[in-house]
Amino acid sequence: MLDHSEGRLRFLRRASDRPRRDRLRLRRGVYLLPSLLTMGNMFCGYACVVYSMRGEFETAAPFIGFAFIIDGLDGRIARMTGTTSAFGVEFDSLADIISFGIAPAILSFAWGLQSLGRLGWAAGFFFVAAAAMRLARFNVQSAAGGDKRYFVGMPSPAAAAIPAATVYAYPWGLYDYRAALPALAMVVVPAVLMVSTIRFRSFKTLDSQTRRPYTVLIFVAAAIMLIATHPRFMLVAMAYSYLASAFVGMAITRFRHRGRLPAADAESEPVADHRDSAAR
Repeated sequence: MLDHSEGRLRFLRRASDRPRRDRLRLRRGVYLLPSLLTMGNMFCGYACVVYSMRGEFETAAPFIGFAFIIDGLDGRIARMTGTTSAFGVEFDSLADIISFGIAPAILSFAWGLQSLGRLGWAAGFFFVAAAAMRLARFNVQSAAGGDKRYFVGMPSPAAAAIPAATVYAYPWGLYDYRAALPALAMVVVPAVLMVSTIRFRSFKTLDSQTRRPYTVLIFVAAAIMLIATHPRFMLVAMAYSYLASAFVGMAITRFRHRGRLPAADAESEPVADHRDSAAR
């Protein structure tokens, strides 16, 4: 009788643990979705490197754009499905190093910086190092919290879009070192901005559930039409416009700050006069 009761207890325990095991299996299956997207991001970076080494720059450059889109989706899907994890954060950072650090550096070097010799590959390594530092700093700042409206430093996907859009607009390459010297700016400037403290606007706070005027759809449709009909021009314009937006924002902020100072001084003058008259 004792053996029979013990066997029955074991059976009941196994039956009670079965829903728990099913939930764990389901959770592991859901975690697979953002990881697959991150893997797709990594594949795009690797494909860009392969096509760059083969000299097919027109095919290599769009893979950075594909990685840009996938990188924005995996985080959103992980938050929407509640499948965020420490593993996903680290995996995403490693994939970004390949797609937005190594891939654009090799693309730029094979496209035009190769003719500069050591200066060219040194500039490419500077871009990779800046992207790694930018991603490490972003992870630390995200863990500590902060203002989600802005990025501190240029985001690595946006920085990688600068050489990618430039190469896609002119995929024939630069084989003269005199022509390649100005191309250093498309690698060095984004690299410096990634490790800077200049604030770039973040679009994470945009609420997609609020109602918008119908005219917004017209502008979105027009943007899609322009990208589809003139992709080379539009992608370059979008990439460099975001780079310039930080400096435009800094100029507007300083202009408003200077405008507030004279107003504050004007308000304080009557108080000072009143105190002087009272003292007299």
